[in-house]
Amino acid sequence: MEYIIKNGIVYDPTNKVKGGEKKDVMFKDGKIVDSVSSDAKVLDATDKVVMAAGVDPHSHIAGPKLVVGRLYRPEDSRKGIKPKTATTRAETGFSIPSCPSTGYRYSRMGGYGTVVEAAMPPLEAKHTHEEILAIPNLDIPALSLFGNNWFVLEYAKEKNIDDLATFISKWLKITRGYGVKIVNPGGSEAWGGWGGMNVHGLDDPVPYWDVTSREVIHALAEANEKLGLPHSIHLHPNDLGHPGNYNTTIDTMDVIKDISKNSPVRDQTVHMTHIQYHSYAGTNWRDFESGAEDVAKFINKNDYVTCDVGQITLDETTTMTADAPMEFDLHQLNGLKWANKDIELETAAGIVPFIYSGRNSVHSVQWAIGLEMFLMVDNPWQIMLTTDSPNAGPFIRYPRVISWLMSNKRRTEMIENGEVHKAVGRKSVLATLDREYDFNEIATISRAAPAKAYGFTDRGHLGVGARADVAVYDINPNDIDPSKEYETIEYAFGNANLTVKDGQIIVQNGDIVSTKESQTIWTNVKGIEEKENALMEKIMPAFDKYYTIKFENYVVHDHYVHNPIEVNVQAGK
Repeated sequence: MEYIIKNGIVYDPTNKVKGGEKKDVMFKDGKIVDSVSSDAKVLDATDKVVMAAGVDPHSHIAGPKLVVGRLYRPEDSRKGIKPKTATTRAETGFSIPSCPSTGYRYSRMGGYGTVVEAAMPPLEAKHTHEEILAIPNLDIPALSLFGNNWFVLEYAKEKNIDDLATFISKWLKITRGYGVKIVNPGGSEAWGGWGGMNVHGLDDPVPYWDVTSREVIHALAEANEKLGLPHSIHLHPNDLGHPGNYNTTIDTMDVIKDISKNSPVRDQTVHMTHIQYHSYAGTNWRDFESGAEDVAKFINKNDYVTCDVGQITLDETTTMTADAPMEFDLHQLNGLKWANKDIELETAAGIVPFIYSGRNSVHSVQWAIGLEMFLMVDNPWQIMLTTDSPNAGPFIRYPRVISWLMSNKRRTEMIENGEVHKAVGRKSVLATLDREYDFNEIATISRAAPAKAYGFTDRGHLGVGARADVAVYDINPNDIDPSKEYETIEYAFGNANLTVKDGQIIVQNGDIVSTKESQTIWTNVKGIEEKENALMEKIMPAFDKYYTIKFENYVVHDHYVHNPIEVNVQAGK
């Protein structure tokens, strides 16, 4: 059928439509079009906000960490229970929802259509894709983990960029991955491979490998640009969550500077993950304070950097990351139960429950640091909305974060009324920042900027030819003051009036009215197949010697990936 979303107030930063006037959005056969016939079905959006469906650049929604988390946190699974309906299965979970719940909640909340699974261990890729298939309504690219892989460490040490690029290309095919994820480079290998060790900073060598994090990051970034992958390296730096780590963060961004000047394929050559956790000053938790100002200044001066925030939401949640030594540090810090999962030759992970409390001085300053980053990074195209879900809080809190960004009044109330600890006033500058996001900037950080960073040309905007992924919110931007009516903002963004995915109406008036099968987006590099075959001959003896499974059982075959969206890239272009 043909549809016309009539009389909405459209915000489409990619196409420089900044809202404020009524505009129709038309789609047919799952695509945005510039005209429809008189037979088109009219969807009335009079005086409502219309945006492209959301694009989440960094979340944890599928894979082995989620499974372990659900098993050892039944207390979380008992929350968020909703009975099944004629359209949906039953829902369970709060910070770690079940797979169906994940799809339903992203559709209802914020009208999302694309979510990036930010850390897929190659050895567990099959299961990750099985979970993706169980999540409805979303397109899901998965980023394959490379920063602690034995072959990667060897190539980085040898500065063998040609073989490293070929290895990445082959492993993306094997795992049906979208791009290169790096987590605590060298640190997870030090933990999982050598008895619970870690690396600290960029120049601490990986035990027994004689290679540093600096060398691993630079080599992977160089290989990424050599291949011309659609997304830059996706980098979780060393020293996450440690007081004083802002210096490591700035030095890490600087590592990529020479590559950014010479990249033939993109302007933005590094994406920094959950930047809030990497913007800490001080030497310990007693003198811990914000280092966000210096990190934001660096980003403002260097347009080759993008980041997502990982905003603390002041909830009980579940932390989970491939940064296994950090999770053990967290377990020692809060004394709560801890699960560990090491992946041979590739990565490691940890899982720890956590309660972020506004009564706690450290948690409150962490909350402030995330908001400082949002408010001090000048260009909204360089910073993106995330909670690093579920680490800093569940993704269902995005509407609340949006209300904080749009309302200085609300932020001030939280500080002055004691909803957050008074340390926020001493250890951050949040109270002095009166910037408020407008609807166009919200559309940028939650749609347009993530789509650009990932090289998605078919989503994140409402231009002709784009996928008909559309969200409508019951807010009249010409008749509301978001600073004063922040509760209205949170409610509206948490209950989409209409969500359309590939031209199919998924949500109406906040309710799921239909579902569709998820799709995996993966990158297929063309033009170096002979190099890949030659490389495989070289590395198979080591693979057979050190891995505990046969290579034939390692590969993600087609039946694990239904209806894939294959992004073909000609190597180097």
